Amino acid sequence: MTTALVTDSTASLPPDTVKELGVEVVPLQVVVDDSSYDEGTAEATPDRIAAALREKRAVSTSRPAPLVFSELYQRLADEGATEILSVHLSSRVSGTFESAHLAARTAPVPVTCVDTRQVGVATGYAVESAAAVLAAGGSRLDAAEAARTRAVSASSLFYVDTLEYLRRGGRVSGIGALFGGALAVKPLLTIVDGVIKPLEKVRTSTKAIARLEELAVERAGDQQVDLAVAHLASGERAEELCARIGEQLADQLGGREVRCTELGAVLGAHVGPGMLAICVAPRA
Repeated sequence: MTTALVTDSTASLPPDTVKELGVEVVPLQVVVDDSSYDEGTAEATPDRIAAALREKRAVSTSRPAPLVFSELYQRLADEGATEILSVHLSSRVSGTFESAHLAARTAPVPVTCVDTRQVGVATGYAVESAAAVLAAGGSRLDAAEAARTRAVSASSLFYVDTLEYLRRGGRVSGIGALFGGALAVKPLLTIVDGVIKPLEKVRTSTKAIARLEELAVERAGDQQVDLAVAHLASGERAEELCARIGEQLADQLGGREVRCTELGAVLGAHVGPGMLAICVAPRA
């Protein structure tokens, strides 16, 4: 059996990793004013989206249509794939998984779709775990289970400068219970069963980022982990955070570097400039 591996652009996989693993990446779209762009194109870079948000332009996002997945699954089958594994961000924050699942029903070869119940880098680590199983000769179903297990074990923790962008998109569940109407607080958030949930509230950005670091160290514990820091238009703070947390968790990283990446335009549109996130992903 030849298994093709598919994910979406929100998985934030580095280009070299995509090439090395042979992963097919389906782009989501960013809509700025009345124009729609595929994530990753010159018109939908993180810098451009951050600028559009600062300028208070209308920015939204859109999932790929089922037809996009149908055409991809057909092409992969034509190129020799006898089965397909499609791994995506949480169905509770995007309709991307639904589009993939609908297309899978009429695909010319068997397709297994995985809802990671995660976003961003955590989804990317799930894809990498699936790829490792396939490379070792494992089945599509074994690889799907590896992706789910990695996603469940991962912790996604993030800080935003303001709740305004998440509030606009209706992407935070339970926001009123913790923060009320105080949109000026510096919130720490996490992903729980595929939904963005409030974690803690902190009064200053400096204290919030320090607490983000503490929580990541706690989540890592004594396990061997992969670690990534993501940001939107906050490269200097992200690099400093990478250095500090990499030093603290050197033993748990086992010689691997902390991955530092800028968040893609689609996720960036919902969190806004200044966002910092840490993903702690235990290894099997």
